[in-house]
Amino acid sequence: MALNYEVIMNRVFAPVRASHSKRDTILYALGVGAGQADPCDPQELLLTYEEQLEALPTMAVTLCPPGFWIMEPELAINWKMLLHGEQRLTMYRPLPTEGEVIGQEKVEAIYDKGAGKGAIMRMSRTLTDAASGELIGVSEATAFLRGDGGFGGNPDGAPKPHPTPERAPDLSIALTTRPEQALIYRLSGDYNPLHIDPTVARSGGFDRPILHGLCSYGVAARALVRAVGEGAPSRLRRFDARFSAPVFPGETIVTDIWNEGNRKAAFRCRVQERDLVVITNGYAEFAV
Repeated sequence: MALNYEVIMNRVFAPVRASHSKRDTILYALGVGAGQADPCDPQELLLTYEEQLEALPTMAVTLCPPGFWIMEPELAINWKMLLHGEQRLTMYRPLPTEGEVIGQEKVEAIYDKGAGKGAIMRMSRTLTDAASGELIGVSEATAFLRGDGGFGGNPDGAPKPHPTPERAPDLSIALTTRPEQALIYRLSGDYNPLHIDPTVARSGGFDRPILHGLCSYGVAARALVRAVGEGAPSRLRRFDARFSAPVFPGETIVTDIWNEGNRKAAFRCRVQERDLVVITNGYAEFAV
């Protein structure tokens, strides 16, 4: 059964209003591994200690989710075959460590790669401060619908990813994940059973649950904040990544970084234990 293109594209999402506390901000940071190597590191304490807390901006991608709507039967999406393909984040001001925000979701496009090749769905979510109405940031995600190609849609038009330099990286930072990392990260709102239920993971083609792509994304952001952002999370303005392979909880994520000047950098991530690239075409910008 082909996905229902018209129903998906015409779906109207209600605005989502949600509050987050300093506790939530700290829980997100712990979910992406903050404090594991050295809980007393001053840069890690910025993410984990309420007395001097700064929000890691990638937390914005977890706020105001519209729910696991892709499971709605009338959409006819094979949700068990879904993988997070790309994530882009543009921040217009630092993310508050606590407060109330409003999220507005929208399906921007679906690209048909053909039968047996899957489809790509691109979505956006704007976040505004509920009190002031100011725009905080825009999160854009693409989902790789591995089981939904061949529905008769247009294959072209997807945004081009940032190129990875063809030279040795200027710097590499290795950050570990814990065996229970997905169990912690999911408490920030992504309860997809693919990341906790072995039966669901096997039905999706994995021998065990995989780490959330957005958890790996947050781990990479920690590395870039340290290497390019001078340890100041609030300076992050742009953070884009393409997910090329899954990470399993407990693996070490090595982030290779290429300095492009003016607080801009390209990056990729690889799993040290399997020598496998898991994030490609990464791009980060920080306020100067």
